[in-house]
Amino acid sequence: MLKEFKAFAMRGNVVDLAVAVIIGGAFGKIITSLVNDIIMPILGTVVGDNFAALTFRINGVAVKYGAFIQSIVDFIIIAFCIFMAIKGIERMKKKKEEEPAAPAGPTQEELLTEIRDLLKK
Repeated sequence: MLKEFKAFAMRGNVVDLAVAVIIGGAFGKIITSLVNDIIMPILGTVVGDNFAALTFRINGVAVKYGAFIQSIVDFIIIAFCIFMAIKGIERMKKKKEEEPAAPAGPTQEELLTEIRDLLKK
């Protein structure tokens, strides 16, 4: 069972997924910082308040719509970055597929014919 787990854990897809999750988590923190520390304060100057603090009350309960909008901006930026990365990867795959194949060598019949012709001489 230990050997099966080791084989499973060391397959390329599992390791690639683990790396992607770790990088994705770090990337998410960078985007969250960008939104919280740069974009939202700029939008806050337009609104005239801390954007994340925008709320309204319903029966004494605060509805934090500013924080919700901030999360939407986070999501849109992350989704756009992932879209651009995937688009770049697909473009690289297309270029690799479009590369002309190496010219095929002579077939077996052509080689045998050439050998026969050389032996006749």
